[in-house]
Amino acid sequence: MFFRDVIGHKQLKEKLIAMVDSGRIPHAQLYAGPAGVGKLPLALAVARYICCEHRVAGESCGECPSCVQFSKLSHPDLHFVFPIAKNSASGISKCDDLLDSFRQSVVSDAYISLDDWMSAISDGKSGQIYTNEGDEIIRKLSFKAYSGQYKIMVIWAPEKMNDGCANRLLKILEEPPGDTVFMLVSDNPEQILGTIRSRCQLFAVPPISADDMRYALHERLSFDSIDEEFIVRNSMGSWRKAVDLINQTDEARQNFDLFVRMMRLAWSLDIKEIRSFVEDVAALGREQQTRFLQNAQRLIRENFVLRLDKPEISYMSADEKDFAARFSRFIHEKNVVRIMEELEMAEAQIAQNGNSRIIMFHTMFVLYKLLKKPRC
Repeated sequence: MFFRDVIGHKQLKEKLIAMVDSGRIPHAQLYAGPAGVGKLPLALAVARYICCEHRVAGESCGECPSCVQFSKLSHPDLHFVFPIAKNSASGISKCDDLLDSFRQSVVSDAYISLDDWMSAISDGKSGQIYTNEGDEIIRKLSFKAYSGQYKIMVIWAPEKMNDGCANRLLKILEEPPGDTVFMLVSDNPEQILGTIRSRCQLFAVPPISADDMRYALHERLSFDSIDEEFIVRNSMGSWRKAVDLINQTDEARQNFDLFVRMMRLAWSLDIKEIRSFVEDVAALGREQQTRFLQNAQRLIRENFVLRLDKPEISYMSADEKDFAARFSRFIHEKNVVRIMEELEMAEAQIAQNGNSRIIMFHTMFVLYKLLKKPRC
């Protein structure tokens, strides 16, 4: 990963390049921001730049032995820690057991999401960084650098560390080995142990700007569609989300159709049809159920915004706008907050392995009361 491969973030890249060029490299760095905005690509670009033997005008040369190894993420002084799901049957107990798969996944797409990774290795089970990984970090960093000055430890999703691993990491951060750089890459930095955060130099990675997103869509994907503005706005600065919106057109259509059914049935309270709807939702995978509810929250928000008569802040597709023209009058200041809270609660409960049938039945009855609530 080169700096030129990172979408947008021009000022931040310049700051990071200047940091390395000056030789003042913090031993612990925290790249924090929303999912999909390019934190891992940035960290890898910095790591490559640190190790490059012939830097050229603020970029790695791409030709030295170090850069050749970085192209496959196989540099001997580059180490990775990432969430896994232990599996005694397959012998998976530490990150190194899945290191080749992780490298291949990141080389293929450095904007990979944690959900994508866990789905690939464990059928979507929740990942964790276990206590024994803390011992592995200490062991690996006890050796001298193999081919360069620095040893680099990239910890992806450090918020997934359990207490045992976090405490081991804290100890080594307090007394770091010489010429060692820790790069923590986090979607949820507030979930990281506070004493670990306090020892890291924070690099806040913001959402990708709309202009940079448009340019990347054309340059990387040759994307040219009437839905471009819909993709740009609803990606919310996340490249991963933009790609998913493009690739999941069938799912997006299904989620919209389910939303329309949900709102119509919540209004009519047709129990027989509600039962059929709940079964259809339950037949989806748990991840798609949560994405459906996330999209439902977005559409409720958009229907409320539509009443403000501000089309420039409306992020709906043509079909969504057509439905909203009739439906938006039922979403108003007296019920919008409670509807959003109810959908958010249903999403959280399903994500925590709650029974989706019970959750959706309950949600439908609450929505019925809220949709019928008068505006005045």
